[in-house]
Amino acid sequence: MSFIKLENVTKTFGNVDVLKDLNMSIDEGNVLGILGRSGSGKSVLINMLRGMKDYKPDKGKIIYHIAFCPDCVKVEPPSMAGGKCSCGSEYQDLNVDFWNCDRLLFAAIKRRISIMLQRTFALYEDDTVIDNVLKSIEGLDDEESTYRALELLEMSQMTHRITHIARDLSGGEKQRVVLARQLAKDPIIFLADEPTGTLDPKTAELIHEALIEGVKDEGKTMLITSHWPEVMRKLSDHVIWLEKGEIIEEGSPEQVVKSFLDQVPLPEKGEVFKSGGPIIKMEEVKKHYYSIERGVVKAVDGIDLVVDESEIFGIVGLSGAGKTTLSRILYGLTDPSAGKILVKLGENWIDMTEKGPFGRGRVKPYLGILHQEYSLYPHRNVLGNLTEAISLELPAEFAKMKAIYVLKAVGFDENYAETILFKYPDELSGGERHRVALAQVLIKEPNIIILDEPTGTMDPITRVQVTDSIRKARDELNQTFLIISHDMDFVLDVCDRAALMRGGKILKIGDPESIVEDLTPTEKKKMLTED
Repeated sequence: MSFIKLENVTKTFGNVDVLKDLNMSIDEGNVLGILGRSGSGKSVLINMLRGMKDYKPDKGKIIYHIAFCPDCVKVEPPSMAGGKCSCGSEYQDLNVDFWNCDRLLFAAIKRRISIMLQRTFALYEDDTVIDNVLKSIEGLDDEESTYRALELLEMSQMTHRITHIARDLSGGEKQRVVLARQLAKDPIIFLADEPTGTLDPKTAELIHEALIEGVKDEGKTMLITSHWPEVMRKLSDHVIWLEKGEIIEEGSPEQVVKSFLDQVPLPEKGEVFKSGGPIIKMEEVKKHYYSIERGVVKAVDGIDLVVDESEIFGIVGLSGAGKTTLSRILYGLTDPSAGKILVKLGENWIDMTEKGPFGRGRVKPYLGILHQEYSLYPHRNVLGNLTEAISLELPAEFAKMKAIYVLKAVGFDENYAETILFKYPDELSGGERHRVALAQVLIKEPNIIILDEPTGTMDPITRVQVTDSIRKARDELNQTFLIISHDMDFVLDVCDRAALMRGGKILKIGDPESIVEDLTPTEKKKMLTED
C-alpha cells in the first residue's frame, strides 16, 4: 500500500535546483535506500519529508497516505484505516498534502516521524543514557517504560553504558543512544540520513544491525540515505540513485549499486615517492588516565614512532585502539603522561611537550589538523571559512582564486566550487562540509598535516579525488601527512607506510600491504571492504 508519494517536487537554494522535478513513491513497510554522492540532494529530501523549517518544496507535493483519527488527531499507517483508535473512534483513510495541510494535522504527522541525522547527537548531555531513552517514551507506566528502554538499549548494544552520563560517551556510543531514543518514539516512518557515515566500521555494523532489528524486521517504513553501497545492499528493499537532485536510476539494490560503482574511478597510481629524513620522532610516549568505571586506562602505552619528511603515514586500528589520542598528543592538544615528542622545524628539533613560544608554540603555525568532529564557522560563508576565519589575510581576488584552487583539490569541480564560495555551512551537505573543512586545513599549506578519519562522510568518488589530492599536495608542496584511519582500503590507496595499533600499542610498522597480513579476522572484516 502506497504510504509516501512525491509529485514533481523541486527545491531551490540560492538559485540552484537542489531537487529537480522529483517523482517517487514508497509503500508501507518498505525500506527505500537513497544512494548518491555528497551534495546530490539526499539530506534536503530527508529534511523535507520530516517537515523541517525552510525545506518546504518550491514546487510539487509530498502526499502522506495515512489512517487518521478525527477525534484525538492520532496518525497511524494507512493499513490501520477502518480500525478502532484507542479513543474509541474509527481511523479514516486520508491523503494529506503534507506541506499544505492545516497546522494541527502537519504537527500530528511530524510527531510520528523519527529521524537520525549525521553528526547530530540530540541527547540530554547531563542525563544518563537510560534517562535519555526514558524521556522519549510516552503512554507507558514507569515499570513498562523502564523495560522498554532496556529493550531498546540492548538492541543498540548499549546496556553496558546505561548509567553513564551522555556527554562522556564516544561519538559512536552517542549515535547508538540516539537510535534507541528515536525508536522509543514508536514512529510510523523512520528517516536515517547517513546514520553511520562518520563511524568506524565496527560501530557502523552495530547501528545497521539495530536498524534491521528495530525498524526493518518490525515492518516499519524507512528511508535511509548513504553514499556507501554496502549500506544499500544490506538495508534496502528498493534503491534510487540521486545525482544533482534528479533520480537517474532506480531498482533493486544490486542493480543500482552496480551502476553506481561503475562510475567510481580508480585512483591514480603515482610513482614510488622517496621521502626525506625524519621529521617526527616519538619515544616511549604514554597517555594514561584514571576512570572510575575502568580504573587506569592506557590509551597510549609506550609508542616509538618515526615519520619521514614528505611521507604519507597511516595509523590504523579499530575504534578504541588509541589512534586519535596519539594524534592529539602530536598536535599538542593532549599532554602525554610520559615520553618524548620531537618535530623538526628547519634544522631544529622542537620538543612538543614544552609549552610556550619556544616550544610547541613555535611549531603550531606549521601544523594542520582535521578532527573527526571538525567544525566550520556557521556565520561565515565558505570563502570566509577558508580565509578570514583562520586569519589568512589575502587580497580579495587572490583569496577567491586560492579558495577555488583548494576546493578543486578536495573534489569540487571548478564551476561548482565558484557557486559554493558564498554559501554558508548549513546550506551544504554533510559530505560537502567535510571537504570544506579539509580545504580549510590544506589552504594554510602546513608542513605536517594530521587527518583524523578523513573519509568518514565521503562518497567513493570523492574519496578517490581526495586520495589523489593528498598525493598531489605531497608531491608539489613537500607536505607530510599523518592519516588516522580505520579505513584500510583508503590507507592502501594513499599511504607509503602504516602502523597497526591495538590497545594503545603499535604492533607493527611497514608498507600497508604487509599490515593487512597482520590484521586479525575481526579487523579484516571491519577495516576492509567486503566484495
